[in-house]
Amino acid sequence: MDQKNDLMEKIVSLCKRRGFVFPGSEIYGGLANSYDFGPVGVELFRNIKNIWWKYFVQMRSDMVGIEGPIIMNPKVWEASGHISNFTDPLIECKICHIRIRQDKPADVKTHEETHKGKKVEWTDPKNFNLLFKTFIGAVEDEKSIVYLRGETAQTMVTDFKLVQEATRNKLPFGIAQIGKSFRNEITTGNFLFRLKEFTIAELEYFVKPGEDETAFEDWLKYEEKFFIEGLGFSQKNIKPVDLPKNELAHYSKRTVDWYYNYPSGWDEMAAVANRTDYDLKNHINHSGKDLAYKDPNTGEAFVPYIIEPTFGVERMMMAVLIDAYKEEKDRVFLKLKPQLAPYKAAVFPLLKNKPELVKKARAIYDDLLQKFPTAWDDRGNVGKRYYAQDEIGTPYCITVDFQTLEDDTVTIRDRDTMEQERIKVLEIAGVVLEQLR
Repeated sequence: MDQKNDLMEKIVSLCKRRGFVFPGSEIYGGLANSYDFGPVGVELFRNIKNIWWKYFVQMRSDMVGIEGPIIMNPKVWEASGHISNFTDPLIECKICHIRIRQDKPADVKTHEETHKGKKVEWTDPKNFNLLFKTFIGAVEDEKSIVYLRGETAQTMVTDFKLVQEATRNKLPFGIAQIGKSFRNEITTGNFLFRLKEFTIAELEYFVKPGEDETAFEDWLKYEEKFFIEGLGFSQKNIKPVDLPKNELAHYSKRTVDWYYNYPSGWDEMAAVANRTDYDLKNHINHSGKDLAYKDPNTGEAFVPYIIEPTFGVERMMMAVLIDAYKEEKDRVFLKLKPQLAPYKAAVFPLLKNKPELVKKARAIYDDLLQKFPTAWDDRGNVGKRYYAQDEIGTPYCITVDFQTLEDDTVTIRDRDTMEQERIKVLEIAGVVLEQLR
């Protein structure tokens, strides 16, 4: 088996076994490219979003956040160009009638190989709109059609004037949002990489025309800082890729994709795009509303350019799991940054049939639980408990033994080094919290 495919299979297996990611609707045979986050997966996913929000909103004086709806007035998507331009070129296999994106040659080749030597003929490509349609109201007709959003950006654009007036922010400033988006695209598996329902973390950064290129470069550097400092990625596993002109989206002056070295190869995880004044101008023209910015110092009115850093949260989660996955002899562990780990510590009574040990361990557990997410485990021997916590990335394991009852000390074990030391019970929280700063 190919080493990279083997790695991906191991990670998918770990995710299901330890409660990170389950196949969606599994008891009914599943649904293509649909997944549920389990008890530890939802914590990791939330931690990624929280760290992103910290870096891109809370740590910056030029950023604010909003929360917009999934369903918007359909005129929004007409103005943004999504109804006319948000398409994939699909070709159909004349043998089995499977449809595949023409611009994904690897997928085309893989499909042709499934026909075992038969010559595969394809139909001419046809553009397929990616927006999901639904209806509002009791009557399903053309007047009641609405769309599930294909991106989160438009709320931040349409709310630009409202946010600017409410906050009195001066340019340059940005608006951020994390939320679900939906694209009815042809999917070909690859775990969390390509989903029809996914989470985008992105921001629209409004700048004066002429200052857009400098802002673009600044955000490109800031994204790299987030990947390395915030998510703990190895530098060798990420790279920026400048898209050629013929691959740019209809609104983009320049786009740089951030690629991660997935087991399937280098592919997109995030990006930064220069959307120019495309969005605001289109919404001005379609709505008739004045969305121009008036410089309070000069009185000059102009339509801002938009720089847009955007991130696929599920793709980042997949990359986090891959980057953190380690094997040492018979031990598997996730070397997650402590800030990302679902549990920051785990508490074990040495023996679960000794009430005095369980009582003391439970008291420590209950105390730590008020300070940070903490796991409890009293199953099997301590060695197996260590390995189970290693697999979900818990940084510290705390064992309560008979010496604890004598001198109020515990054994604390480090996930990465497996080294153990005895510390006072009162010191536990401080040791763990130090790693969370």
